[in-house]
Parts: sequence; structure tokens; C-alpha cells
Amino acid sequence: MLNDTTLLLDLDGVSVVQIERLAGGGRRVHLVTADENARACPGCGVFATQVKGSAVTRPRDLPYGERGIEFRWYKRRWYCAEPVCPLESFTEQVPQIPAGARITTRLRAWAGRRVRDAGSTVIQAARDLHLSWPTVMDAFRTQAREVVEAPLPEVEVLGIDETRRGKPGWEQDPDTGKWHLVRDRWHTGFVDALGTGGLLGQVEGRTAADVLAWLAATPLQWRKGIKYVAIDMSATYRAAVRIGLPHATMVVDHFHIVQLANKMLSAVRRRITAEVRGRRGRASDPEWKARRRLLRNREDLTDEQFATMWNALLDEGDIGQQLLTAWIAKENLRNLLALARTGADRHQIGHARWKFLTWCADSDIPEVRRLATTIDRWWPEIAAFIDTGHSNAKSEGINRVIKLVARNAFGFRNADNQRLRTRCVTTRRARGHLRTAQL
Repeated sequence: MLNDTTLLLDLDGVSVVQIERLAGGGRRVHLVTADENARACPGCGVFATQVKGSAVTRPRDLPYGERGIEFRWYKRRWYCAEPVCPLESFTEQVPQIPAGARITTRLRAWAGRRVRDAGSTVIQAARDLHLSWPTVMDAFRTQAREVVEAPLPEVEVLGIDETRRGKPGWEQDPDTGKWHLVRDRWHTGFVDALGTGGLLGQVEGRTAADVLAWLAATPLQWRKGIKYVAIDMSATYRAAVRIGLPHATMVVDHFHIVQLANKMLSAVRRRITAEVRGRRGRASDPEWKARRRLLRNREDLTDEQFATMWNALLDEGDIGQQLLTAWIAKENLRNLLALARTGADRHQIGHARWKFLTWCADSDIPEVRRLATTIDRWWPEIAAFIDTGHSNAKSEGINRVIKLVARNAFGFRNADNQRLRTRCVTTRRARGHLRTAQL
């Protein structure tokens, strides 16, 4: 019959015989073996009957209270009764405290889960649990196998996006003297863009071959379940998806389309300022003062703000007219994208597209025409966005989490460790570990 103190400790296989308070406020718990199976020889399984001696170990366990706790486990050393067994003697062991272990199994598992499920850094978990960095990292790798080896969830919309991880690494071939890339500065992530699967995988590099290599490693039946692929305006990703997922419909994220239009507007402003004024823009220039309002949406500007911007640019002659022409092109593109998820028919979409392309063609501004050409080349993917409303927003959100994890860890020198950490952190919702674990 276990006493109340043993039940409170909840460490199977041992029993508490005494607790003493130390001078610093901590507690020392004295343990003895309570599991009869501890007499079984680990080499042959035969139960021992003759005691050879005794031993005292000090295994580390989960912290209790503010002052901590330490163990003294008094266990016996037994003679093995089997003549052919390679072990002549052995000490008692229980599942939570294997022979030769300096920490309990549950402490090791908890350290790994702190990093895997709670998003803690390895060094922070090591400090809190008074363990070494290699010990916590090994425990995390063990716990992370459940995440890596788990089957991929069913995905209807696959998001593909890139994230920068740091500087590239180069090595010189001692024989040829040529330098070759050994560590890419980019990672490509694959995300469940519609469900809660989070980050499905990550590969180093952002070439079509890198994307195809990851897709080829996934089950064929899983790939057949993907109906849409959300990407930014990357020709490399588009080419890879056409080969690896020919049945899927590609969707271009609308955020990147509007971002491209804003970049066009800024390029027009810088170019015409240099051509007309012969210098870079200054804070006193009207087009410089209006630069932020030009990048804002029309509905986000009050009537007074819009009138101030419009009148100020009209007074500047050619500079203002070109800027307003480019701004109207951007707003026409936004109006076209705004038809997503509104139930607009193909005639409404076609009219909005015609209005945008006609305005750009009549503008005589090279940047505006270049934008129209890009939109026309990507129209099938843009039309798919307007029809479905699918975007790559979750990929962008996961990229933010990836950067946050790297920043908290003060950077990663090992790309494999980074991918493992980010995979675990970004799948906590799917695994039911969204809440931060606490001691």
C-alpha cells in the first residue's frame, strides 16, 4: 500500500520513505524501490535472488515548488542467477529511471515538449529545468518525431511561399578551386492554406526542382486531393505546380497583386521626379508629401484627404497628372480584385478587366503598361482567385511565426534544426497544443 507522499510524487516503481528540508529551503526525498520487476536481469530477464550490495543515485526530476527538490534513491545491486547471462550483476531500475540515467524519463520528455508544444527556445527550457543544451535538444528531437512522422492531413488548398533564413553558405572545392553553394538563404514552405494543418513541410531553396522534390516525397493519393494551389506571382512556383500538380488550379494571392501595383506607383513617382526636377524627391515636393496617400486605398481616405491630394497633384502639371493616372490604374485593379466572393458573373468581371486594361493602354506611362502586361499574363490565376477567393494569407502568417522563432533563438546555424523547430511550432493548433505549456 503506497503512502500519501508516494502518491503525490507519482513516480511509478519507487516509494518515498523520508523527506527532509534542507538549509536553503529545498527538500530532499529519500526513495526505495517498490517494483518487484526491478529484480529482473536486463540481460536475460531472470529474477535475481541474491543481493550483491547497495548503491545510492541522485536522479533529477521535474521541479516541485520554488526551491526545487532532489532525490536519493537507495537501490540494491543483484547477482544474476543465470550462468550464461553476460551480466554478472546489475542494479535495480524502473521505467521512469533506467539504469545509469541521471534524469527521469518524464523530465526528459517534458523538456522536449517544452520546445515542441510550448514554443520555448532550447536554451530557455534548459535554464528553467537546469539541464544542458544538448540534453534538451536531444529530448526535443525525440518528441518531434511524432510530428515529422505523422501522416499529412488532407489538404484542399495548398499554399507555397518562400521565407528568408539568413546568409548563404559557400564552400570551395580544394581540387578545382571553384565555390559552390552549401546553404541557401531561402526556404520554401508548404502550408495548409484553408484548414488548420499549419506548415506541412519545408525545403531548402526556392527552385522548381526543390518544390518538385518535396511533392514527389508525398503520397500520390494525398497529392490528388489538392484542388487549388495558392502562390505569389512567382514563375518558378507556377512552373513547378504545373508539373507536380497538373490537376490543381493555381490561384495568385491578391495581396501580392496590389503590392505590385503599389510598387509601380512608387516607380512612376521616382522616375518623373528625376526627369522633371533633375534630382531625387524632397520633403517639400507635393508628390513626396502625397506619397503615402497614393499608396492607401481610396475607401481609407476621407473626402478631405482625397481632395487635398488630388488638388495638390493637379497643380503640379505633368508630374501630378502621371501620378494620378497611375493611381487610377491601381484603384481599377483593386476594384477588379474586389469582385472576389461577391457572386459577380463573368460579364461584370470582364467589364472590370476591360476597364483596367483600357485605362493602362491609353496612359502612355511605361510602368502602368508593364503592370497591365503582367496582369494579362497571370489572368488565369487571377481569375481563379476571383472565382474562389483563396489566398496565401496563412503562408504569410506562418512566415511571420518562422521569423519570430528564429529571432527568439538569435538565429539558427543549423538549417535542419530550424525546419524542425518551425514545423513543430506552426502545427500546434492541428495537434491541440496551441496553449503554452507551463510548469
